[in-house]
Amino acid sequence: MSGETGAKGRRISNPVFIGLLLVFVIVIDVFAFLLVPPFDPAAEAGAVECQFPVCYINGNLEFPVPEPVLPPGHVNPPGLIVFDVSLSSTLITMFVITIVVLVVTWALSRGRAMVPGRGQNAIEYVWELLESFGTSLGGPATKPYVPLFAGFFLFILFCNWSGLVPPIGKVSELRAPTSDLNVTIGLALVAFVFIEYQGFRKLGVGGYLGKFFPFGEFRNGIGAGAIALFVGLTELLLEFVKPVTLSMRLFGNIYGGEVALGVLTALTLAIIPMAMIGLEVLLNAVQALIFATLTLMFTLTAIEGHGPEHAAAESAEGTIHAVEAAAH
Repeated sequence: MSGETGAKGRRISNPVFIGLLLVFVIVIDVFAFLLVPPFDPAAEAGAVECQFPVCYINGNLEFPVPEPVLPPGHVNPPGLIVFDVSLSSTLITMFVITIVVLVVTWALSRGRAMVPGRGQNAIEYVWELLESFGTSLGGPATKPYVPLFAGFFLFILFCNWSGLVPPIGKVSELRAPTSDLNVTIGLALVAFVFIEYQGFRKLGVGGYLGKFFPFGEFRNGIGAGAIALFVGLTELLLEFVKPVTLSMRLFGNIYGGEVALGVLTALTLAIIPMAMIGLEVLLNAVQALIFATLTLMFTLTAIEGHGPEHAAAESAEGTIHAVEAAAH
């Protein structure tokens, strides 16, 4: 009975918590607009006259290339993807988010007890929710990889949401990390290396490469071998496409949402964007879930060999197609 009461309380508290969080973000955005209205840097420097709405739109938009913060006076080379030694606004924000998440997690989970307090209960509830979701996608085989799934989801979620809370995005020194293509490519490469490592570790070098170069199929005839080799080479090509799709999808959705929110804020003076913020909260959570879910499913397909006995891999591939279709 007590378990049912606790579950009911959780169901009631979740919408209330999300609603209060949304109201809190909206109030902060309204105060930020009133106290620090958007401005065009060129207009403030006196180069051009500040005219509505161009001046306000320029003041709300950020170019895809992040602003270099350290060393002072540093200028990034042109291009979306840059190879440069500097601390950009997105990297500084990412470091701050990482430290805050680690400190909060440590504070809530330290001193664990048989009768948990509110902090420990919240941490355990989030973990159980993510664990049950991950295992529901791929079965027991996903349990060793649930920490990676949960880590990617929570980290990307807070990075996405950070762009909705001033002063991030309101000052040049702070910006949402996932609105930078360099950051999303870094996350995708970490996921790619982990996926390939798990494939080699589980199947061995020969077993894993045999998925892409199935020369043994030529024993069944030249035609069967040629078809199997063509399919294998296609899968090999798709392996290198994975980090591209993971990074571009996340970057495009987060940066595109910031552009849309910035334009609406400039044109409507922060009235209509209140509803847009609520939509962005939901979409940012969905994008974090898509990235983490695809990484988990790609890992499952990497550790499973080809053959009729590997039903888990087929289930994972079906889940991948469903997630990608929902993302589009």
